[in-house]
Amino acid sequence: MLETIPDLSRAPKHRAYPELFAYIVSTLAGIDDDVAGMATISAMIHHSLRHLWTGFYRVVAPDLLRVGPYQGSLGCLEIRFGQGVCGTAAAERRTIVVPDVSRFPGHIACDARSKSEVVVPVFDRSGGLLGVLDVDSEKRAAFDQLDAEGLERIVRWFAGEGRG
Repeated sequence: MLETIPDLSRAPKHRAYPELFAYIVSTLAGIDDDVAGMATISAMIHHSLRHLWTGFYRVVAPDLLRVGPYQGSLGCLEIRFGQGVCGTAAAERRTIVVPDVSRFPGHIACDARSKSEVVVPVFDRSGGLLGVLDVDSEKRAAFDQLDAEGLERIVRWFAGEGRG
């Protein structure tokens, strides 16, 4: 197992995400426990890219997300589908990049320091929604298409494309 999480916060995104992906795959090799996977992925993304909040919200009822493993300050405990960025990404089953959360209708401020956000839905092998990966930044416009694609690759692998 790797002893440290690499600091990729200053690397160009087109290099940071492939390196982060390789570290995640290497670290979680042989692990098929979803909670351990979510916790490790949250920690690695959070610390390597230096975000404000990084974590998973899990589907626990037909239209309800509950906070899962994460890194950062306290997260919202539950979010209904269609509410805020996480609930909207879950309801619409698509990745959402928000450059300025103050301009997102119905944004839920779990941490008032959050200025931008990217949320990626996590699907199982049969296309069922497991939850969402939520990443927040204290900076406006911190996320773009490269972040969306890099995070989507990580969650596809986590949800089964590359595991077991």
